[in-house]
Order: sequence, then structure tokens, then C-alpha cells
Amino acid sequence: MLLNLHSYYSLRYGTLSIAELITALLHNAYDTAVLTDINNSSGALDFVRQAKEKGLNPLVGMEYRSGDRLLYIGIAQNEHGFKELNEWMTAIHKQASLLCPRAPAFEHVFVVYPLENKPETAFRSYEYVGIRPSELSQIVWHSPAVMERYVILSPLSFKPSDYKLHVQLRAIDNNLLISQLQASQVATRAEVMLPKAALMEAYSAFPMIISNTHKLLSQCSFSFDFSTLKNKNSFTGNAYDDKQLLYKYAMDGWARKYGVHHQVAKQRVLHELDIIDKLHFSAYFLITDDICRYARSRDYYYVGRGSGANSIVAYCLGITQVCPIELDLYFERFLNPKRTSPPDFDVDFSWRERDDMYDYIFRRYQSGHTALMGAMSTFKGRSMIRELGKIYGLPKGDIDRMVHEPAHFLNKNEVCNMILSVCNHLKDFPNQRTSHASGVLISELPLTYYSALDFPPKGLPVVQYDMHVAEDIGFEKFDILSQRGIGHIKDAAALVWQNKGVKVAIHDLPTFFKDPKIANQLRTADTVGCFYIESPAMRQLLSKLQCDDYLTLVAASSIIRPGVASSGMMQAYIERHHHPDAIQYPHPIFEAQLKETYGVMVYQEDVMKIGHHFGGLDLADADVLRRMMSGKNRHAKHLKEIEAKYFAHCAKMQYPLQTAQEIWRQMESFAGYSFNKAHSASFAVESYQSLYFKTYFPQEFMVAVLNNYGGFFHRKVYIHEAKKAGANIILPCVNHSLLQTCIIGQDIYLGFDMVLGLELSSIEILVKERLEHGLYTSLEQFVQRVKIGLEQLIILIRVGAFVALDADKKALLWEAHLLLSFSEKCEQQTALFSTNIQKPTLPVLATSILEDVYDEIELLGFPVSASYFTLAKSSFRGDVPAAQLAQYEGRIVRMVGLLITDKHVRTKNQASMKFGTFWDAAGDFFDTVHFPAALAAYPLRGTGLYLIEGKVVVEYGFPTVEVYRCAKMPLLPDPRSE
Repeated sequence: MLLNLHSYYSLRYGTLSIAELITALLHNAYDTAVLTDINNSSGALDFVRQAKEKGLNPLVGMEYRSGDRLLYIGIAQNEHGFKELNEWMTAIHKQASLLCPRAPAFEHVFVVYPLENKPETAFRSYEYVGIRPSELSQIVWHSPAVMERYVILSPLSFKPSDYKLHVQLRAIDNNLLISQLQASQVATRAEVMLPKAALMEAYSAFPMIISNTHKLLSQCSFSFDFSTLKNKNSFTGNAYDDKQLLYKYAMDGWARKYGVHHQVAKQRVLHELDIIDKLHFSAYFLITDDICRYARSRDYYYVGRGSGANSIVAYCLGITQVCPIELDLYFERFLNPKRTSPPDFDVDFSWRERDDMYDYIFRRYQSGHTALMGAMSTFKGRSMIRELGKIYGLPKGDIDRMVHEPAHFLNKNEVCNMILSVCNHLKDFPNQRTSHASGVLISELPLTYYSALDFPPKGLPVVQYDMHVAEDIGFEKFDILSQRGIGHIKDAAALVWQNKGVKVAIHDLPTFFKDPKIANQLRTADTVGCFYIESPAMRQLLSKLQCDDYLTLVAASSIIRPGVASSGMMQAYIERHHHPDAIQYPHPIFEAQLKETYGVMVYQEDVMKIGHHFGGLDLADADVLRRMMSGKNRHAKHLKEIEAKYFAHCAKMQYPLQTAQEIWRQMESFAGYSFNKAHSASFAVESYQSLYFKTYFPQEFMVAVLNNYGGFFHRKVYIHEAKKAGANIILPCVNHSLLQTCIIGQDIYLGFDMVLGLELSSIEILVKERLEHGLYTSLEQFVQRVKIGLEQLIILIRVGAFVALDADKKALLWEAHLLLSFSEKCEQQTALFSTNIQKPTLPVLATSILEDVYDEIELLGFPVSASYFTLAKSSFRGDVPAAQLAQYEGRIVRMVGLLITDKHVRTKNQASMKFGTFWDAAGDFFDTVHFPAALAAYPLRGTGLYLIEGKVVVEYGFPTVEVYRCAKMPLLPDPRSE
């Protein structure tokens, strides 16, 4: 009987989740209701799924509003009606047009207008007017003929206790103070759910309205099949041809990768092809293959990773670069007959090339059938406090204090208490629709069968539901990811060819794996800039493991994950790695199956191995076990069934009950944090490709890292690494630099894109003029040829861009003001220069290297002309160089270091501690640990030079300093301000 339900997907309006709506319907004795969220259908299918599970009759629709004005409500008579509603909203979004007060012509939709927007012309057969309980007194004298079009309209938007929250959301949405909200911008307090009996009593004097509502609802039904796959059914046009084509591609790849005599690989390919065909996944593989073939045709590097790398068919097709036989990866981890949720491939492309990949996919596959996956941005932490603070008119300082110091005594007032209490309720509420970071859907039916489509500024259509709903519906998405590490590799290869004339066979992975120089690079953790293995934590782990081979790196890529590290299993792995003879396996099967990882379940596949080989589960059940224990698709009943199978097998094999119970416990605990081995292996492949360049072409590699604007560290670290590798680092130069950093021989010219405040238009003019008409010979000639303003010219002078002209910076600044102070207009500049200005004779101007250093820090974020340590007032540089720190184990030392990065963590009792990474004066890294007491007394206060005192602790050869005390060192004053 309820035609107008709003969930919290009526963004910044409704306050009830789907589950809360369903609970309320059951509690108030309703069996039928229509979810009609405002201008979207994000929650519609999830509402249908959950409501049907509870025995309700869920119907779907959409409420159409123009701003705050309710125009009409559309109620789908069936699936085709739902599509019509979604298509109408999609068209409005695509055209960025306004909704008309009158609904369009529908075929399978009922339209309900509010009384205030009642059509003035004749009703169409599917049009009605909704009468709210508060409006009944207005229609008492309306004729029966008119009342034939009236139905019950009792909107639901919130619980009675949530009205204030609704008002706050409306203020946030309208960007107004609460006191500025108009009555038309908020709902009335009546938009709550009445018990069905009370609602019927309210309309008891108007039986025709009740009858009309029953009749309308009785003509609606919405049956949705959640069990079938919704992706494009075929690649070639029919399933049989898909099967044949996939067989052809896979067998060609098998012969190419393994040779025609490798029967083990052949049998596995055939086994996988059989499962793929039975589960109707041939089209999914072929579409992914098609995407990758296009990438290869464009010479785009990509990495196929995730559980898809468990498939030998994917490896033979070239979707992934990891051999599942070599790494003992189970296909069932990716796809098996008992897997209830669809898998997907993750394919990483360079951030520069992903847009072209999207363009290909959206042009290659049908319009209206392809869209980006949706996502829901939610209210979170600091942003919540800021939004609520603004609507109550709090000054920025008060809001900042609430954000950064919530326990401060000045926050103990009514408004602050209310805001902080609301945050607990509002946390994780949907805030706005957005797009998933990488997911693409390619559907057999038009996507409007499942939701309306949004058209954000980028222009590609986006479905209105997220990946979880997509999975429930039956979609497997295509993850087309953007990753800067691939850009590092591709650009490095291009730079090596350009600068050294060397063609790099970047996919020659077997050679990389066996290369002793790369092994040494890995063992010494000299990995700054390399994908996934450059962070301080990862470099520590590599050093402690003395990692120098592919398989150990694969394991390291997994055990570095937070769950494994915090569980203590990372430490256990390191200990067992160094003392394999001391390992006591709980059962011989552990030694047989997990010897590679010393009996530690490092990977999700390890849980499957033990479940299969020790527990007697087939691989499909073992994967179900792995998914359930990791919190995905947790169904207690099914888990109990698998648990019973496990213990029955253990009893049959006469394993000691205590051993069986302990191993079950380990699987249950490990599965929650273990990592996909195929994923780790894919990461490790990319790490090795980066390592190759880091080892043999470090200068070009660091330029590639800089030009892809990505990495763990600030760009000053990569410039420092290039300098350590023998490069000459040259400030942005008007005669050699480009927009991005470039390398000529061993000279690295920093790019103009690094200069803060320098406008792109100025850079483009400067570079274009030089490339077309030659080098600049003087500042006066530069100003004549390059039409930029005085402010931009001053930035170039201060950053040292005219150093190549052998001119003093201060003299150049005088000259710049002389040349440009009268006018910045091009016509006036031309007239000015034609008069041949007489330059004044300047006295000798005092200069200081400190001025250059401070200019560079201000404009680049780091110095080039000298070290940071040049700025220190004290000449003390520490007792011990970082390179010799391990020799001082157990001793208290004093170090002077430049803070590079720090990581904040919380202990088990929620106390704050930090891990720091510093450079010493020689430019070598050293790491620090700041335990809670020391951190509270001697906090790290941002980047700068620190004097540090602490104890040297060495673990497996890796030294750290446990800090007792530290403080920023005083610096020489900036001479520019004197």
C-alpha cells in the first residue's frame, strides 16, 4: 500500500537503509511497497532481493524531482516499465536537461502526481494523483469521477527520531545554514511509516482511494532473476563459435608458451576450457582477450593480475604473465562450479593509456550495453564534521579544532556535542554517486534494465549501483585499472632507446629472474622507485629476508600486507626463512604442500591446499571455504556443511582430533588476512621489470618515475637516486628543459612542470618558441620572443632557468623589471624594444648559495644547488653514518637526519607511535622507531633536519634506531628576508 518509499539512496534526503526499510515494512504489517528513490534507482534491485528473501512483494519505481520540487512518481508495472523509468532518467542526465512537470508517454509505468502538480489536461490511462493524509480535507467535495484517479500517497523518508538528521542532510545538500532552509526544501514530519491499520483508518472515509491503490498495485509485479549471468552472452554471436575460438586461441598460446610436447600444460588447458564452457564464461575470456589484443596492437604495456592469473588459459592468451603451473596456482581459485559469485580479471594499464582503452571498449561494444561500474561515496570522518560545522555556521577555526582535537575542552558545548553525536549516525551514509575506480560492465541487455545511467563530466555512462549489487545481479565486471608503475616501465624503455640506443626486451622475465646483478639489487633492498617494493617497510622486509629470487619476492609481496604483518605471521615467516631446519610441521602434508612457505599459510591458495590435501575437500569446496572464512559470502549453513566434511575426512584418516581442530583454527584465522598468490606473483613480475631498469639504467628509470608523477616518495627522493647513480641534476633551463624532465647523456634537466606557480601556457610558449627558432641568447632576446608576464619571468629567473646564460640572478631580476615594468602587452613590448633601451650599470651585488637553496625549496620543494644539510646552523652531522649503523648494535647513538617520510600507527591499546625514514648527510637512508612515550615527548613536526638520539637495534641484519629523543635542528636564516 506504500507507493513512495525513500531509502538513504535518495541522497541527502532519506535516512533509512534498505534493511531498515524492510524491517519497518514487516513491523508495520505491509506486504507490498514501492521503492521510489529520488531521480535514481541505485537501491532498487537490492531492495527487491532483500525484500523477497523476507517474503515481501517488492515493487520498484522512481521519484522525479526538479530541484526541491516533486513533479511525479513513476511505478514500474514490470521489468519493461523499470527500463522505461531508467531510460527517461538516463536521457535527462545525458542531455543535462530539466525535467518537465508532466511525465512522458510510458507504456508499462503508472504515474502518480502530487496534488500540487495535478495535470490540468485530461488524464492518460496510467496517470493518477496521490493524496496525502494531510490533504484529505481538501478533496471532500471532489466528484467520484475525479476521485477515480486518486490513490494513497504516504511518503516514507525517515524514522520519527531521524527528522533532525533529515533537516541536516537537506542543509548540506543545499549548502545553506540550517536557519536558512525554506519549508519547500525539507520534508514534513509526516514522512514516516504509519502502521498499515492506522493508514487504512486515515483513508476509511475514502474507500475509492483505497480501492484505487489496491488496483494499481495489483497490476504491478517485478520478478528478477538474480541467478543468471547478465554479461554479454557471446563474443562471436553464439556460444558454440565462442567455444571454438577460445579453444583455438588457447591452444595456439599453449604451443607458443610451452611447446607442443608439454602434456601437463595441455591437460590443464583442456581441463580449464571444459569448466569455462560449462559455466558459460567463454565470452568473458574472449572479450578480455580482445581488450588485451588491442593493447598489444598499440604497444601498450599491461599487467593481468588478481585471481585471473590462476588460469593457464589466461596465461596462454596473454591476459596474464604468470605461469600457474610453475607457481602451483589452482584454477578453482578463479573459477569453479561451486563459486556463486562471478570472478573478474584485473588488467593494469599505464595511467596515460587507460582513457584510450576505455575509448576502445566503449566504441567496440554496443552503446547502451557498456558502462562504468558505479560506486557510492559515503560520509566519513573529517568531511562529516566539516559539513555539519558549516551548516551550523561555525568558524573555520572551531571546525578545525573539532577535526584535529575532538577532546579539546572548547568542544564541550551543545553544538559541538550534537555534531559529534550525529557523526556516529551519519558515518558511511551514502553521500553522492560516483564511478568505480576501474570496473566496466558489458551487458547482453541494455543496462537500463538494471538502473538509470549517470553521465559525469568525463562523459562515459555510469550505472547507479555498486560492485556488490552488480555481483548480486549476476555481472562480472572487467577491471581496467590505471597504474603509474607500468608508465615507469614503458617510459624507461623509451628513454633508454632514446638516450642509449638500446632496445630492452622488457618481457624477458626468465632472464631477469636469473640475473645476479638484479638479485643483488633486491638483496640489498636498493629498490627505490621500483613498483611495490620501494616503501620503507618493504625495503626492511627484503633486507631481513635477504631476498634475491622471484619466489621469495612473491612471498614478500604477500606477507607485507597489514593483516599478515599484524598477526605475527610475517615475523614467523622471517624466522623460518633463516632457520628452515628448526621448523616443526603439524603434519607431513604441511611439509609436502607448504614447504615453499615454511609451513606458513601465506596465500589464500595455501588455505585451499590444506583444505584439499589434508581435509579431503574438493578444490571447489576448498575455494568456498576460503571465501567464507575471509568474510566473503559468509553463509553459516554452507560453512557448517564443509566443516562437517573436513572433520569426517580427518576421522576417516585417523588424524588426532586435536591436530585436526588446530589446523581448522589456523585455516579460519589465516583466511581472513591471507593474500592471493597469483596477485602477489603478478606484482613481483612488475617489480622485476622495474628492478631491471633500476639495475642497468638507473638514470633513465628515475626520469621515467618523475615523469609519471608517481611513487611512494616525494620526487626529491628520485632526483637524489638519480644523482647517486651518477647523473648531473640541472635546474629547469630555458635552453634545454621541456615540460617534463628529460635526459641527455648523463645530464638530467628538470622539467618545468616541477616549478610551483609556473603556468602551463607560459611553459608551452617558451618551449615551442625555442624548438622552432633556436636557443635563447639573452634575457632581452627571451622577452622579445616569449610573451609572458613579469611574474612568470621572475619565477623562471629565481628557479635558475637562465643559469645557462651565465647571468647573475639578481642582475637578471633588475633587467626583467626594466624590460617589463611598463607594460605586459605584446604590442607595447614590441614598441618598447624597438627603442633600444639603455641598461643601467649595476654595482656588484652580493650573492649567497643560501638564497639559491631557499629559492629552490620554495619553487621546487627541494634544493638542487646544495644539500638540505647546508642550511643547518650546526656543523654536527651525527656520531655514525647510516651506512655503518649496523656495526653499532645495542649502542646509543646520535644521528642527524632529514625526515623523508613517516608512518603513523596505533598500538593495541590505541596509543600513537611512528616509524620514520631519514637521510643522513651522505644521502643514505636510516630508519627510526618512535614508541608512544618518546613520540609524545618528542613529536615529529614535519619535514626538516632532526637531531636524533636512540638505541641501535638490528634484526636479521637490518638496523633501526629506537628513538629516545629528537628535535628539529635550527637552520641558518633565509637571507632573502633580511
